[in-house]
Amino acid sequence: MALYRILLRSLRRSSPLSPTISAYSSTSSCCTDSLLHHQQQQLNHNFISVRSFAFSSAEEAAAERRRRKRRLRIEPPLHALRRDPSAPRPRPDPNAPRLPDSTSALVGPRLNLHNRVQSLVRAGDLDGASATARHAVFSNTRPTVFTCNAIMAAMYRAGRHDDAIALFTFFFKQSNIVPNIVSYNVLINTHCDAGRVDTGIEIYHHILANAPFSPSPVTYRHLTKGLVDAGRISDAIDFLREMLNKGHGADSLVYNILIGGFLNLGNLERANELFDELRERCLVYDGVVHATFMDWYWKQEKDTEAMESYRNLLDRQFKMSPVTCNTLLEVLLKYDKKAEASALFHQMLDNHTPPNFQAVNSDTFNIMVNECFRLGKISEAIEVFRKAGTQPKSKPFAMDAAGYNNIMGKFCEHGLVSEAEKLFGEMSTKSVIPDMNSYRILIDSYLKEDRMDDVVQFFNKMVVESGLRYNVTYCNKVLDELVKKGKVEEAAEILGRMGERDVKPAATHYEIVISALCKEGKLDKGRDLLGQMVRNGIVSPPTLRDFVSETFEKEGRKDEVDRLFAMRVGPVAGMPPRYSPAPRNFAGMPPSSPLSRTVGGMQPSSPMPQTFGGMQPSSPAPPTVADRLPSSPAPSTEGQVAAGFRY
Repeated sequence: MALYRILLRSLRRSSPLSPTISAYSSTSSCCTDSLLHHQQQQLNHNFISVRSFAFSSAEEAAAERRRRKRRLRIEPPLHALRRDPSAPRPRPDPNAPRLPDSTSALVGPRLNLHNRVQSLVRAGDLDGASATARHAVFSNTRPTVFTCNAIMAAMYRAGRHDDAIALFTFFFKQSNIVPNIVSYNVLINTHCDAGRVDTGIEIYHHILANAPFSPSPVTYRHLTKGLVDAGRISDAIDFLREMLNKGHGADSLVYNILIGGFLNLGNLERANELFDELRERCLVYDGVVHATFMDWYWKQEKDTEAMESYRNLLDRQFKMSPVTCNTLLEVLLKYDKKAEASALFHQMLDNHTPPNFQAVNSDTFNIMVNECFRLGKISEAIEVFRKAGTQPKSKPFAMDAAGYNNIMGKFCEHGLVSEAEKLFGEMSTKSVIPDMNSYRILIDSYLKEDRMDDVVQFFNKMVVESGLRYNVTYCNKVLDELVKKGKVEEAAEILGRMGERDVKPAATHYEIVISALCKEGKLDKGRDLLGQMVRNGIVSPPTLRDFVSETFEKEGRKDEVDRLFAMRVGPVAGMPPRYSPAPRNFAGMPPSSPLSRTVGGMQPSSPMPQTFGGMQPSSPAPPTVADRLPSSPAPSTEGQVAAGFRY
């Protein structure tokens, strides 16, 4: 800065003497100005870098303060938006509509309940899943709307429409759980499939009038499909227009349903008009529409038009989902277009680049594997099952249990149980957990081939070792087959281990095995299982009670089972028993401990009677559960396992 001032003073004192000197001085002044400008920029740069948090003047600092104040008035800090914790909560509006559960409600015990219901659904025990969800309504852990929707959808998929409607009434009308749009969609779909389309339309109008949300495109899919199936395609067109007028986008599947309806009526012109309208509204649409046209063309024996529609879809180079491609594969294989189906399958494998894009799923492999088995090409089916993409970025598909179950079932259908066993063993090496269907496929094959030892082994794995929730009806079937084939003791041993699990066996399981043990004269094992049944709080059926009483009475041992039937031990059926710990005194020692008999090193002269509130008991204590148990020798290790004893 000092150099800059010195140069300025020297320039001010200088005066022009001659033109030459003037020219020289002007030239030198230009050079000096450029030098001074460069030095000034360097000085300013150094000044800014050193004083990065200051202002060049007081006015600039004041302007910055005013700007910050204005910003705080417009955008207050987060702590200013929070409610004062000491202030009283505002009273909720009683007229505000209740909203359905969000996904944040699916945590803790409610998530455990949801997983338990889903496990029963996957095991095929829909009645057990329904009972679990219904009972939870009256407990502290009420089911979320997602749990209710899961069991309703499972009932719908099983074709139990009346049960699905009854569950909707129970959960959302009687139990005061708020439904979401998925709940209404399942209900509408159920009514439409049952032929009650008008009821589905009434539910749709109820959503518009009362629900705090709008119908979704899935709602219009169900309604249009129901109307088309009922022969009311003009009403379905009205719902399409209403969907578009309400601001929903052009849904490809709604258009596809209407196009399929017009094609089935032979109105190709109207179907093409809807297809052109879809392409005008959507640059990218679902390729399933082309599959609908292809199927109709091949039914009319118009191979050229069908292949032209397929090539038109491929030329657009859409990134199609696995569901769309699977539909195309099914149509191509249905009309013996194996080369095109194989090319599409390999293209899907090449496009499979997870996690960026999922191009295939287990259904894709199931379609191709089933086609190989249909043609008798079993070795080729294995190759297809293990195929992967050839592109550098493509990755092999991580097969799930559904894919393994499909090919294992096909092997068992063709009598190749050993191949199915190899695939079952491979599942553990691929980190795939077998489900109930995996075990059922092999157990059914063993029963068919009368391999009862293998049945015992896999049935024990399924109900004891795997930790899966088993299907009660299927377990009854297997236990009954074991009893018929002379494997009563093995069935009793497995049933005893099942009784040690958290989810207890059903009363029908005990009835099958205990009745068989009594018929064979193995009363001790039958009594042990009956004791386990009572301890687990499972109510014995009247038929079992009468049969066991009659059998033991013939042997002169009726008192043993009468005392068991008179016991009231354990919680309700289906829940694990709760065992109370041994009673302890104030010193924390069990009564049987030698140290508990002394207090402060003194030995009491006589046992002190127990009192309650300082009062002596007027009558002796009632006999305990152990006193009422029938006297019998201690069972062996095998008997303890079979009877389910806990130590």
